Amino acid sequence: MQAEFITDRQIYDQVIMEAIPRAQRFVWLATANIKDLHVEKGQRMVPFLEVLAGLIDEGVQVRLIHAREPGPRFMEDYDRYPAVVSALERMLCPRSHMKCVVVDGNFAYVGSANLTGAGMGAKSSDNRNFESGIVTEDPKFVRSIMEHYDSIWMGARCDTCKRKEHCPDFRE
Repeated sequence: MQAEFITDRQIYDQVIMEAIPRAQRFVWLATANIKDLHVEKGQRMVPFLEVLAGLIDEGVQVRLIHAREPGPRFMEDYDRYPAVVSALERMLCPRSHMKCVVVDGNFAYVGSANLTGAGMGAKSSDNRNFESGIVTEDPKFVRSIMEHYDSIWMGARCDTCKRKEHCPDFRE
C-alpha cells in the first residue's frame, strides 16, 4: 500500500480495528486529546485500554504522547488495567498536537483524529467528528513519521520548547 486517504469510520476500521490489534512488536500513539475511547471486541464494547492491555500482555511495547491529562473516565478505565498502569509508556507534552499511530514500523496513520470516541471511536456517523488522514505502509513515509515521533519522545525539542514550566515530563 502506498498512501491512502481515509476519513471518519475508515479511520476506526483501518487503524483501531485492523492495524493496532495486529501489532507484534510496538505501537506508538500520539494525540493532543485523549478521552475514553470504546471499541468493538467480539459482541461487546470495551475501553480501548483493554486492547492495549492485551497487546502489552503479549509483549508489545506501547508508547503514548499526549498534550494534556486524559479525561476522568479514561483515568477510571486506566486504573482497571494493571498491564497498562505498569507498562504503558506515557509522555505528556503540552506542545504535541500531532495525531499519529505507528505499528511495528511498517504501518502508519497520520491525520486529524484524536484518541477519543468522537475522533477514532466506534460512534455512529451522527456522533462522530469529521476526520481525515493518511494510512501507509510505504517504508520511507513510515520512517519519516517514526523519526518525527521519536525526536519528540527522546526530548530533542525540549530545550527550545518555551513551555517547560507546563511539562511534567521535561527532559534535560
